[in-house]
Amino acid sequence: MVNPFDPKTLFMARHAQHVVLIHFPIALFVSAVMFDCLAQWKEHSGLDELAYYNLLLAALSTVPALITGILAWQLQLEGGKLKGTLLLHLVFGCCSSVFIWIAWRLHARSRRNLPASCRFRLALELLGVVVVALTGHLGGFLSGVNGPS
Repeated sequence: MVNPFDPKTLFMARHAQHVVLIHFPIALFVSAVMFDCLAQWKEHSGLDELAYYNLLLAALSTVPALITGILAWQLQLEGGKLKGTLLLHLVFGCCSSVFIWIAWRLHARSRRNLPASCRFRLALELLGVVVVALTGHLGGFLSGVNGPS
């Protein structure tokens, strides 16, 4: 039986921690978009602050998620050529990260009273949620959660 507290088991797991770390940017970004929508609807600055900090943490947490995803590809597939669902997952993952960082940047600009359209920001955030959902859906197929891997 494998010891669950063995460092080798913890850090060298088959999924290279990507499956564990990816939930942070997803949850933080989706909740940030929800808070931003509510802040615009209710004109509540407290929710706006909450959305900003969730976006900041979501953006920062995309870095380890991307790194562990690329490491998983390099270690498990030995850097082999990507194709099919795995290639789509990588492309959508990078696009998701870009959407999250742009949404945070637009939110930061609006906090400093620099020109940034709230409607454009909300539309971009909602499109980002769709891209993040598609990325997660594809990742579910790769991990075997949504069907055969």
